[in-house]
Amino acid sequence: MPKKLIEVALPLEAINIASAREKSIRHGHPSTMHLWWARRPLAAARAVIFSQMVDDPSEYVDELLADPAARKKAEQSLRKQLKAWEERKVVFDKAHAAGMTDSANPDPGHKPTLEGVTAQLERERLFEIIERLVLWENTTNEVVLQAARDEIWRSWRRTCAQNADHPRAKELFNPEKLPAFHDPFAGGGALPLEAQRLGLEAYASDLNPVAVLINKAMIEIPPKFAGMPPVNPEARKEQRLMAREWNGAEGLAEDVRYYGKWMRDEAEKRIGHLYPKLEVTAEMAKERPDLKKYVGQKLTVIAWLWARTVKSPNPAFANVDVPLISSFLLSTKAGKEAYVEPIIEKGGYRFTVKMGKPENAEVAKKGTKISQGSFRCLMSNTPFSYGYIDDEANAGRMGARLMAVVAEGERGRVYFPPIIDMEIIANHAQSFWKPDTPSRGTWASNAQGRHYGFSTFGDYFTPRQLVALNTFSNLISDVRQKIWDDAIASGLLDDNPTPSKGSKNATAYTEAVGVYLAFVLDKCSDYWSSLCSWHSSKELIRNTFGRQAIAMAWDFAEVNVFSESSGNWIAMLDWTWKALIPMPATMGGNAVQKDAQSQSISVDKVVSTDPPYYDNIGYADLSDFFYVWLRPSLKSIYPKLFTTLVVPKAEELVAESYRHGSKKRAEVFFLDGMTQAVSRLAKQAHPAFPVTIYYAFKQSEIDEKGTSNTGWDTFLAAVIEAGFAITGTWPMRTELSNRMVGSDANALASSIVLVCRQRIINAPISTRRDFVNALKIELPKALFNLQTSNIAPVDLAQAAIGPGMAIYTRYAKVLDAQGQPLTVRDALALINQTLDEALAEQEGDFDSDTRWALAWFEQSGFDDGEYGVAETLSKAKDTSVSGMVEAGIVASGRGKVHLLKPAELSEDWDPAKDKRLTAWEMVHQLIRALEAGGESAAAELVSKLGTHAETARELCYRLYTICERKKRNAEALSYNALVQSWPEITRLAREGYQPSESQLALL
Repeated sequence: MPKKLIEVALPLEAINIASAREKSIRHGHPSTMHLWWARRPLAAARAVIFSQMVDDPSEYVDELLADPAARKKAEQSLRKQLKAWEERKVVFDKAHAAGMTDSANPDPGHKPTLEGVTAQLERERLFEIIERLVLWENTTNEVVLQAARDEIWRSWRRTCAQNADHPRAKELFNPEKLPAFHDPFAGGGALPLEAQRLGLEAYASDLNPVAVLINKAMIEIPPKFAGMPPVNPEARKEQRLMAREWNGAEGLAEDVRYYGKWMRDEAEKRIGHLYPKLEVTAEMAKERPDLKKYVGQKLTVIAWLWARTVKSPNPAFANVDVPLISSFLLSTKAGKEAYVEPIIEKGGYRFTVKMGKPENAEVAKKGTKISQGSFRCLMSNTPFSYGYIDDEANAGRMGARLMAVVAEGERGRVYFPPIIDMEIIANHAQSFWKPDTPSRGTWASNAQGRHYGFSTFGDYFTPRQLVALNTFSNLISDVRQKIWDDAIASGLLDDNPTPSKGSKNATAYTEAVGVYLAFVLDKCSDYWSSLCSWHSSKELIRNTFGRQAIAMAWDFAEVNVFSESSGNWIAMLDWTWKALIPMPATMGGNAVQKDAQSQSISVDKVVSTDPPYYDNIGYADLSDFFYVWLRPSLKSIYPKLFTTLVVPKAEELVAESYRHGSKKRAEVFFLDGMTQAVSRLAKQAHPAFPVTIYYAFKQSEIDEKGTSNTGWDTFLAAVIEAGFAITGTWPMRTELSNRMVGSDANALASSIVLVCRQRIINAPISTRRDFVNALKIELPKALFNLQTSNIAPVDLAQAAIGPGMAIYTRYAKVLDAQGQPLTVRDALALINQTLDEALAEQEGDFDSDTRWALAWFEQSGFDDGEYGVAETLSKAKDTSVSGMVEAGIVASGRGKVHLLKPAELSEDWDPAKDKRLTAWEMVHQLIRALEAGGESAAAELVSKLGTHAETARELCYRLYTICERKKRNAEALSYNALVQSWPEITRLAREGYQPSESQLALL
């Protein structure tokens, strides 16, 4: 089968830039329809699927050369390239003869050929299509999308012609019908959605019913009602008056908006009394001049801020419920500061609110929290631990007390002390039902065995929050009757009441709108729990899922569901219907609940998938938070999807120790299950296309054999056991830099996209020695390509796994000295060892001062060291301490030496005037500029450095590796940040800064 573009080349930088930018898109992005964890960017998904379906030009170069215009262009380019190649060869030959080959005089490489130049020109044309395709602005640009679809069709018809004699040609190679697409681990649905956008019929499957429902909402429902006008009376009136045309899912989105608004108005009639306005009295304004202008007004409350309480551990105050407050600060915005101040009186306390900065900012910032594991009694300052709090809470003695009220003022938030009447209203709210599903797997404190009284999902909500959620849940049933009546009135028939058959009838349409309204309720549950906190710098509510676990909020924010601030019903509704509008709603889509280990949907389909990352995220446990609210609303529509009381967990391919009794059993379960799942893909996927698999898991386990990781071991073992060989690997920036996983978690900023084909039957057997030799020959070149593509240093080791495992998987087996198969873990250790050697060898390209600084940094960091040791090392590196002091990278005195930190370097440094320019100083001056003045300041410096700047970027990789090994996290972040910012820095340098004559002389 012909090689696909993804197996040869990609415009990686353009894809990564678009993917990173997409993470900041809000309204209109499918991710805002429903929360899902670790969702892939649409840009990366589009690029990967397109490039795995389009032929690499090397496969049809004869066809290109048959075109006179293409041939002429290629011949012109070849002449230029040959001239440049010959010039490089002359320089190289002279340097080689003099024994002076180095990075400044690289091998000119293979002599350009007409075929090679032709293929490269065609690749550049395909790259231009991808570069337009990945832009967020072009997500719904039909001109750009059609150009991509046309390329897919062109490659497909070429493949069909080449396989006309295939035994299954009629089934596999129909030139009039593209193969369908399937993702067996569909999750958040980005991959099936983008396959559909590229013109493929899309299939999505997942064991998780919440994931299945998300995929139905994205790829299955919109095409069924594409082009239909809305049925609500308001829109029908507009339709009659303006004869408006409704494209794609616009009509469906408009009905979601209209009926969601109706639900809000109806809910306010039923429970609006639980959310009273705040009347500002003259008494309130006596001590608060800022309130005088509001006296007599009734302000809408945005949020009530509560502090959890437990009985004081001090016997003298045993009857006092003392607050657990992580911060007294309400607003830290400049000029609008506000804070809570507790007043101790009459054997108890009360809260008041004050404007301005507190006298003791540090105390206010900490609240009653002493450390990461303890609080203090507000009455006596007696410390008590989280364990004490857990015991009190599990015994039913944890309460909550109103700490402050936030209202909407004329130009921002207005803060008030607790209003007794409001506290009474909240405490007397009564809900007739709450979810009783156990919440064991989602709780962030499970590692310590603490639950703080939260045993079920219903416990996460206050009584008033439960009332609100139940009210809106019931209204989803009520509104469906209203939608059905309006659908009948608009002319829809009810000839087939089964929505799964896709008829555009009143019942099917009613239930479709109901799905999106249930999603709105789910979004609200994320903002309406007692685990939401107040963001003092942004003055808004944080949602429950700030990361892939439910974390404790000691003082929490309760939103006013009828306000106009963050977290209210209308805000959540807006996220949902706006995300529906840009859905493709063209090709058919199908989402079903299937276990990836036993599914047969992938047969003869294009496959791209994003499987679970070992034990990183427990999707099933997390999804229960939403499932408990979706089930009452949608069970009647999708009874098979909601047969179980909770999300299925036993078969979920996640290595959760608590489910399997031990870490080892969890590992075996994951390996066996993933092997079975990937084996099905290897056997079932369409033979014309490689399978692409996303994987992002950081290596962090170091043993006597080197660096590896069980997550990678087991996953790659499954891929290899399934019969796959890796034919390409691409590091794609698919994660937020401030992603929901904690900064110390085992996650990456990039996913590694593995391109897999079935391994050839007669693959050779190799020895360990031959495998290592192949690594030493091929991995340095791959390393250079990765660095050139500007991969983040934090991801370099993971990205190098790809080309390393591509070598490993080309063999049927790799045997060690005893004739035993080399394990994946051993292979990974050898790959990492070779990577370290390749990085170390790059040190030879740096100046002698920098080589000394690297050796000293690895030993001492930026700390002081003995002068004698430093001087001895300098002799070995052909430099001197005094010379490096003169160079401006070292400080020396009183028998001590230390490297200067970026903040210690001169701010008026001019490389054009530096007589002893070093790569070390360039890196740290760039870091100083970036951290002090941002990318524009660093860009100005890059402009002055000219071609020398690239050397600085290369040095960052070596420095990051040293920091990671030595656990120097702060320095590691700086080196990683400089590389990650490099594309923007260099763009600014090209566009916005003109060097002076002295700087030009340096260049």
